[in-house]
Amino acid sequence: MSTLIDKGFDQLDYAILKELQVNGRVSVADLGRKIHLSAPAVYQRIKRMERAGVIRQYVALIDREAAGYDVICFIRVSIQPHTNEQLADMQARMDGLPSVLECYHTAGGSDLLLKVAAHNHKDLDEFIRLHLMTISGIERIETSIVLREMKTTTALALK
Repeated sequence: MSTLIDKGFDQLDYAILKELQVNGRVSVADLGRKIHLSAPAVYQRIKRMERAGVIRQYVALIDREAAGYDVICFIRVSIQPHTNEQLADMQARMDGLPSVLECYHTAGGSDLLLKVAAHNHKDLDEFIRLHLMTISGIERIETSIVLREMKTTTALALK
């Protein structure tokens, strides 16, 4: 796998990415002042990184508790049979479940790791019973409820 530098990106690109990870709404002019580059040059670099797929999207990060989601949990799912078709079906089903914030195909004791947001424990119970338990091919479901978030970030550590 090639890195950003392998793809022709330099330290100014890294500086732009670092700033955008902290504040995606920073103006091009303010960003240029921070990294000592003209606004048009910053704009060109951002557009190049968007075209290259380095910058995928811009989002607002919403406080989940303020939005009424008091429960976060991680759910480990084991599936049978272990086929590409079953995995593709599971991915499609997870895409259709808004409560699933993240879904990872994993190695080890389970096949999938889901990060799920629920309004409360009753909502989580209904999600598991009415959604996960009704999916053909799910062999085992193990849920770990988060008691306290100790660290959460969306920013990658860039060099």
